[in-house]
Amino acid sequence: MYKTETHMHTAEGSACASAAGAQQAEQYKAQGYDTIIITDHFFNGNTAVDRSQPWEGMVEQFCSGYENAKKRGDEIGLNVLFGLEYAWEGADLLVYGVDKKWLLENPDLMQINVREFCDRVHANGGAIVHAHPFREAHWYIFDLKFLPWHTDGVEIYNGGNAEKVWNERAKWYAEQYGFTATAGSDCHHIGGDRFFGVLTEEPITDIAQYVDAVKNKKIAGLYVPEKYK
Repeated sequence: MYKTETHMHTAEGSACASAAGAQQAEQYKAQGYDTIIITDHFFNGNTAVDRSQPWEGMVEQFCSGYENAKKRGDEIGLNVLFGLEYAWEGADLLVYGVDKKWLLENPDLMQINVREFCDRVHANGGAIVHAHPFREAHWYIFDLKFLPWHTDGVEIYNGGNAEKVWNERAKWYAEQYGFTATAGSDCHHIGGDRFFGVLTEEPITDIAQYVDAVKNKKIAGLYVPEKYK
């Protein structure tokens, strides 16, 4: 089985992260991962990007964590792919299947509502996974919000969840709607033991392969340390 990280951050793109993109690539290579997907906080979340600059500059800065991770990944034999984490009133959506070019071509993303955003992602052939949908007691989460008709999967194990019941509820939600279930470390820093991910029979070397795995239920299993199940 091949192991892929689906939810992680870099210091270049996420204000809450301390690990730079290259450091993350090295850390995940040492942990035995085949692929990582960088999902930095987008401009409506806890981004590290200076939002006073023009859109093109914002996109360049946002993508730098991924680009630095990919450069190091190419050097050490780790697949590094692009994603992002979009925030909606306390709900977080992991977005796969878009890229820098798509971001540059959609400079009004911060002016449209979440449903139109999801529609544009899907029109581009992408997939959306609802991250840690039942996380509570966090400074930015005031209500639990759901978009079952605009998402393709549910993250049922999240390394940042402090309570196991939050993962259990996410699993229930995925089962109720027949969603693909995923797992992600939500890693921001170097160290620790909360490394999660998905397992596939073939390596994920292109983001389109992961989109296909989510949309067509081709994820073979979830990688979660026993103590966190």
